[in-house]
Amino acid sequence: MAKKEKKPKKMKRVAYERELAELEVELVKLQGWIKNKGLKVAVIFEGRDSAGKGGNIKRITYRLSPRVARVVALPAPTEKEKTPWYFQRYVPHLPSAGEMLLFDRSWYNRAGVERVMGFCTDEEYQEFMSTVNSFEVALTRSGTTLIKYWLDITDETQEQRFQQRIHDPRRRWKLSPMDLEARSKWVDYSKARDAMLMHTSSAHAPWYIVDANVKRHARLNIISHLISKIPYEDLTPEPLELPPRQEAGDYAHPDYSKTNLTLIPGVYP
Repeated sequence: MAKKEKKPKKMKRVAYERELAELEVELVKLQGWIKNKGLKVAVIFEGRDSAGKGGNIKRITYRLSPRVARVVALPAPTEKEKTPWYFQRYVPHLPSAGEMLLFDRSWYNRAGVERVMGFCTDEEYQEFMSTVNSFEVALTRSGTTLIKYWLDITDETQEQRFQQRIHDPRRRWKLSPMDLEARSKWVDYSKARDAMLMHTSSAHAPWYIVDANVKRHARLNIISHLISKIPYEDLTPEPLELPPRQEAGDYAHPDYSKTNLTLIPGVYP
């Protein structure tokens, strides 16, 4: 019987937070460079349910401006949105100059969940697979930097995370009936993933595979890799000197309890 692979030991929190703080400084520098140089960056996060797509995106954007680093997480398409050219739904969300877009799932839904769950026809799937590379070539030729991550987890890791979500009311919203049905199609998803990765990893837009079984490691590795893919310089402005605050003069702060304004209850002192 083959030996079961041991899960890597998780980095201690103190070491993780130290490394994360250093990487966050670099992310802020990268943000400044993207804005200053008018770069267009699109980062795609794909992976199985519970692979950590949303958590990694939150960690990347935590210290960044939402005006520069925007997140796109589209819901299931409406009946109307199913009728135009497939990529049309995503085009309005592509980055403008000075923006970095992070897609929590993307047009690759067609090669994954739609393919496995029967939400698209064989003809629609084949059309996607035959045109997606050309679509991405057009994006990169237009000056968009396209970075694609596949977050890879084992069956055991997904099971553990599903159990956590089932038993933790704070996480239960992350589980949907679709997730549970997808769980029963693990092999079908694996085959669809393999076909997608092999066919759509190209010189202009390669797939980068992330071992996402340990969340802390995955976050640090993704951020480190992301900042390595976009050459940047430190444009951090010089420290500012705060001017003296205006004197109060005859101004007095109002006592809100004596006005018609409503104060929220002070549940916590």
